[in-house]
Order: sequence, then C-alpha cells, then structure tokens
Amino acid sequence: MLTDTIDCTIVRRLLVNYRIDPEVVMGLLPAPFRPQLVSGWAVGGVCFIRLGNLRPAHFPSALGSRTENVAHRFAVEWDDEQGTQVGVFVPRRDTSSRLTALAGDKLFPGAYHLARFEVQEGASELQIGVESRDGTLALSVSAHEAPSLEGELFGSLEEALTFFRHGSLGFSPSGGTGSLVGVRLISESWEGRAVSIGHMASSMFDDNQAFPKGSCALDSALVMRDLPVAGAMRER
Repeated sequence: MLTDTIDCTIVRRLLVNYRIDPEVVMGLLPAPFRPQLVSGWAVGGVCFIRLGNLRPAHFPSALGSRTENVAHRFAVEWDDEQGTQVGVFVPRRDTSSRLTALAGDKLFPGAYHLARFEVQEGASELQIGVESRDGTLALSVSAHEAPSLEGELFGSLEEALTFFRHGSLGFSPSGGTGSLVGVRLISESWEGRAVSIGHMASSMFDDNQAFPKGSCALDSALVMRDLPVAGAMRER
C-alpha cells in the first residue's frame, strides 16, 4: 500500500560492495527474503548517499533539505503472486539530519540513527567518515575514480549498474513494530563511474562474529552523481 512519496536529487551515491558467503547472509535476513546470488556469492554493501532538495512530493525544490546518509544493505529476492522479485534489505540506516532521525517511519523509510559525517570530496577523490552518535557504528572510506570496475562480482560497470537499477526497491525494519517498510527509487537516469577503494572500514562488515574470517571480502565500488529521484514509500 502506498503511504507517502518524496522527491530529491541524489547528489552523490557511493556504493561499496562485498561478496559474502550466502549461508552467512541467509542467517541475517528476515522472512521472506533470501540472498540474491551473483557469481555464486551473496552481495552486501554500504551506500554512502548525499541527498539534495529532499522534500515531500510536489513541493518546490527550494523547500528541500540536504542530508548525508549511509545504509548497510544486502541484495535479496523473494516470491510473491507475480513471481520472483528482487530488491535490497537494509538492516541499518544512519543520517546527518536530526529531522530524518526524529521523523523516522513517519516521513522516511524505516528507522534512522543520527550520526556525524566528515566528507572531503574532490573532482576524482572522495573520503567519508561516519560515527553514529550512540557509538554503535563507525565507517570510513577513501575512493578515487578508476578506468574500470574491480572485483569478482560483476563483469563490467554496465552489468553492475543494471544489477543495482533492478534492485531499486529497498526494505528496512520499522522502528519498534517488527514490520518492514520500503522505498522504491525512481529515476530516468542511472549512470555511474567505477571507483577504486583505497581504504574501507565498517564496524558491521568487519565484525568477525557476524562475518567469520573468509566469509566476507571487499569486492568493488562505483559512484553515481546528480540523479533526480522520486521515492515511492510503501508498506509491506
């Protein structure tokens, strides 16, 4: 059921991808999801995203806000009456915006944690540091544009972009209710560039209890910029 819509621009979206043992990921997913496999691997990752002109649908862009956000995500699939569907499960979202963190499910998909972001961005280089204000999550990444996509998951940048476009529907836990709430990112443009990761640290993916040694490896990354988006938020 459609519950709300938002409009915004993805000013910058850095997708850092991990290849993971499918059995490990299966243990982290709620029903009805299962890992979507690529080259025999489950796909996890971190999405560092700056949103601009964020506002309710049909409101003037001048009333929108700019926020830094980060989401940990897993590519998933599930079955319904139409067949097999694909998307992402997002167990955790963090944001620089107090409004987003406070509004939570009322205006945005799922619960958000408030975090501090430090961003240094040049023409071809990007550094981001994130620390949640409750001290439960820490992230850091440095990246620079590369001539081609690295890693074992995808054969080309175009293959990766197609994969992520098809996975535009994301579900997150709703704060305190035990249900899932989703958002579909709708954009006419879906272009990106390959980047090489110089450094990546995630307190979630680096946790050897959740991801035993050898079960999770950094794979590839790409960056997308200036994508106009309509987000249709739905309940599941």
